[in-house]
Amino acid sequence: MINRRSFIKWLTGFSILPVFPFFLTESEAALPPQIEEKRRSIAESFKGEELVYEIGFWIFNRVASGRLSFKALDKKGLYMASLQAETTGLAGWISRYRMDTYRSVMEEVDGGKRLRSLSFEEEIRIGNKLRQKTHLFDYQRRLWIKINKKKDGTIERLEEEIPPGMIYDDFLTASYNFRYGVYGEIVRGRNYTIPTFPRKGSSSYEVRIAPKEEEEKRRRKEKNKESKDFFIKLFLDPEITHSKDGLIEGWLSKELYPIEGMIRDVVLFGDVRGRLINNNRA
Repeated sequence: MINRRSFIKWLTGFSILPVFPFFLTESEAALPPQIEEKRRSIAESFKGEELVYEIGFWIFNRVASGRLSFKALDKKGLYMASLQAETTGLAGWISRYRMDTYRSVMEEVDGGKRLRSLSFEEEIRIGNKLRQKTHLFDYQRRLWIKINKKKDGTIERLEEEIPPGMIYDDFLTASYNFRYGVYGEIVRGRNYTIPTFPRKGSSSYEVRIAPKEEEEKRRRKEKNKESKDFFIKLFLDPEITHSKDGLIEGWLSKELYPIEGMIRDVVLFGDVRGRLINNNRA
């Protein structure tokens, strides 16, 4: 049974937003070769894009919102993707307006055919308290540098070797690589393994594009069928999603934009829903 204490504990100690937009972006399947945008470099394909989401559960339609953007930096060949997620309304007031911000600085490599992460920052602000983590990827020296700034202001720095030939994509970088086709073009019924830098004991995630028969069966159950072209499933470690099986399901449009999705059986809250409410392009 959910009470006020457990509700506050969830809002202040665990935000579903960083997980949900991760699903919505990272599981956008690769662009098919025949799409015109594929002929441009990967950065040109996404530069100026901004996607806005709302998150809800139970009878609450909007307890949080998320904004994902991609832009060019002043230095040629460098780009930044950012995801900012925050609680809203009554949920925001109860949680002291928690805001989670993720930033990835990337470079184009392989002649503009993929992005490679140079740094990844995680920032969680609850009221006037701030917690920060920074990951730096030095491929020349093959070093993964982790800097952790704790609530009390102390800083912890760790270094780890990057194995030869390994590229560590954070979840934001991986999402754009996946959409562009770095991990393979979209095919119904196919599974994809998406590499990321190791977290929670896992260094990759599985994305499954439903076969046509399953897709049509699921579409018939949808009240609003507009722009729902590909049905997908993402399998994560249950510890990451705080759910029973770590399963996330959702829909992509024919242009491979995420439309909506659901994390099933989240502890205390049941099914957590999210949907795209705005798609901007500068």
